This record gives sequence, structure tokens and C-alpha cells, in this order.
Amino acid sequence: MLPYKKILYPTDFSEPSYEALKVANELALHFSSELLVLHVVAPVPLVAAAPAVPPTFDVVRYQQDIEMSSGKILEDLVKKRVPEKIWARTMVVLGDPADQIVKIADEEKVDLVVIATYGQTGWRRFVFGSVTEKVVRLASQPVLTIRAPQTEE
Repeated sequence: MLPYKKILYPTDFSEPSYEALKVANELALHFSSELLVLHVVAPVPLVAAAPAVPPTFDVVRYQQDIEMSSGKILEDLVKKRVPEKIWARTMVVLGDPADQIVKIADEEKVDLVVIATYGQTGWRRFVFGSVTEKVVRLASQPVLTIRAPQTEE
């Protein structure tokens, strides 16, 4: 388990996820670990169109554009927020975020997953679900959850 040789940091590009990146950076520096920075793009839901209506929207192309722009944002994130001393690698995958995080963690044989949690309760948690909670339940690796700073609503 220790030292952590490979750390997985999944991000949704939110401010709370950047708090988790700070911790992932500290751990990667301390253990001289590789940092795998992951973003999961949720698939665009397909809606059946009436057969008489010509398709005007290329879903496949749109999905590819989202994946490509996510990759650029990830590269930018690493340049701006990951110290040069850390060997960081980026990855963009398509699918259900929690399932893909767990899958990548297994495939890449990571030693630790560092992920943000929003700390939502009640109806918000019920409506939005929790990627972090599912990752904690399904991952075979240790998962370090970093709670988002509390903000006033």
C-alpha cells in the first residue's frame, strides 16, 4: 500500500475538485508518485427522431468535440496546477463517471484515488447522486475523499 507509486485524481473541473488536486499533488510530491489526472465525459443521450426529419445534429461529432476540448482543458489544468516535479499524465474517457473511475483505477493499477466530495445531503444527494460515494463503494483501492469547503447559500 505505502508508498503510493501511482495516484488517480479524477476531476469534473469544479473548484471543489481542485481542492482534491492540492492533496493529490502533496501526496505525489511526498511519495514521488505518478499522478494520473482523469476526466470522464458522460455520453450524450440519444433521442429518437421522427424518420421524416433530416438529422441536423451530428451526435458523434459533438461527443468527439467534447472529448477533445476536455483533453485540452486537462492539459491546461496540469500546466497550471500541478508542480513540474510531479510526473503527471492525463486521460479522458467516455462513460458513467463512477464506473469509469473504478475501471481506470483497476486497469492502471493505481495505489490511491484522491477525489472531491461535495457533502450534499437530503434531496440534492437523492437527485444528483454521488459519484464519490459510488467510487468509495466499488473501488478496490483506497479512496481519499476531500470535502469541498463549505459555502453559504
